[in-house]
Amino acid sequence: MTTTDDVAAVLVELTAALANRGKAESVDIPIMLDDGGGRSDAELVIGVGNDVLSVAEDWDGPQPDFSEAADRLQRMLDDLKPKAVAYTIPDGADSSDPYGDFDDPSERP
Repeated sequence: MTTTDDVAAVLVELTAALANRGKAESVDIPIMLDDGGGRSDAELVIGVGNDVLSVAEDWDGPQPDFSEAADRLQRMLDDLKPKAVAYTIPDGADSSDPYGDFDDPSERP
């Protein structure tokens, strides 16, 4: 299958991220047909138990714009990344030692 560099790069990262979480998913990616038949779509199962290989080759035809697909795959990858959680120190709390003084039983959480 032949696709663009941006789609291939995100596809490899997404496959690894899914596999690291023990998951697999079905995704559609745009491809170019090698016989000159133009654009098509490929449905792939990626993630755990499914290997993806990306090989860079020269493409003789006009560069297709598959940026929408790359963006969609990137959003899937971003959704798998851990989200930052904000923690607010309560008013009056000593932020220098969030666990308190364990020698003083009154300061234990």
